[in-house]
Amino acid sequence: MNQPIRSAWMGGIPLSLSELWFLLIAVLFVGFFFLEGFDFGVGMSTGLIAKSDRERRTLINSIGPFWDGNEVWLITAGGAMFAAFPHWYATLFSGFYLPLVVVLLALIGRGVAFEFRSKMKQQRWRKTWDIIIVVSSSLLPFLFGVVFATLMKGLPIDGEMQMRAGFLDIVNPYTVVGGLSVTLLCLVHGLLFASLRTVGDLRERALNMAHKLMLPLAAILAVYAVMTYFMTDVFAVRGWALWIMVVLGAVSLGLAAYFVRHKREGWAFGMTGAVIAIAFASVFIGLFPRVMVSSFGSTFDLTVYNAASGAYSLKVMTIVACTLLPFVLGYQIWSYYIFRKRLNEQHHLEY
Repeated sequence: MNQPIRSAWMGGIPLSLSELWFLLIAVLFVGFFFLEGFDFGVGMSTGLIAKSDRERRTLINSIGPFWDGNEVWLITAGGAMFAAFPHWYATLFSGFYLPLVVVLLALIGRGVAFEFRSKMKQQRWRKTWDIIIVVSSSLLPFLFGVVFATLMKGLPIDGEMQMRAGFLDIVNPYTVVGGLSVTLLCLVHGLLFASLRTVGDLRERALNMAHKLMLPLAAILAVYAVMTYFMTDVFAVRGWALWIMVVLGAVSLGLAAYFVRHKREGWAFGMTGAVIAIAFASVFIGLFPRVMVSSFGSTFDLTVYNAASGAYSLKVMTIVACTLLPFVLGYQIWSYYIFRKRLNEQHHLEY
């Protein structure tokens, strides 16, 4: 395990630009998983709770106005990583080339399936695209969970910032449990979003499925937290902060289960969203000031300092971000407000 790292940021000293951009990238990824997480969950739920083509269409329509906008958070996070931390971007994307290609193909297949499944009425045509929606919506959160778990566990990164990871460096019990945790969490989050957006039997099925999955979700998250404590150094680096996050996450999950049981899906959805936000915020808190942990020792860690762009580039990026971000957030909030009403099986417009 690497030795604990002390940071100016956690000591209360004002952020440098590189630290600020690390924080902004963390916010972008947290926002992505909160928003796209329910998209993934709704996609998975089309194969679990929908009993007819019309119900599957209703579920897809429930995220129709949002899913492509939610993916912008991922694109923005990747772009910010490229501009603010080019060494982090280069090491991560070159080392995870194959998994990230699979992620890209799954994102493409999922988006195409949403648009193409209703272009023809043949059952075989629609069933094929429905399978692609379920598989890609399950595969994406799993792969993202694996990648983020490896960032905490550590990867073979040398002095030239080259990552030479083998199969077992990426796929091992810790990362698989991490991937399954994210997948199940997104599924429950998506079921609750579906219950918010639908009526009748479909809403009841979504709530019942979410209720049944609460205990397995709590169990796998607890196992993953224990494995994180023993198999990574993040608790040694940020012990007090991460213990607070663990308590907040447990309370949020308990409240989610309570609200689901009482069929208050709005509050339950907010609580599962809080669990997602806490979980991914914990990753960045545990890493800071590192961005990637080297299994060869702390000397080879990538940090917000040795992986960052120059001061001028970061300054220009900060000005542009402060100018444009309010407009982007305003548009997305407006779109959620406009499409806030529930859908029923009569709302079968093909987005």
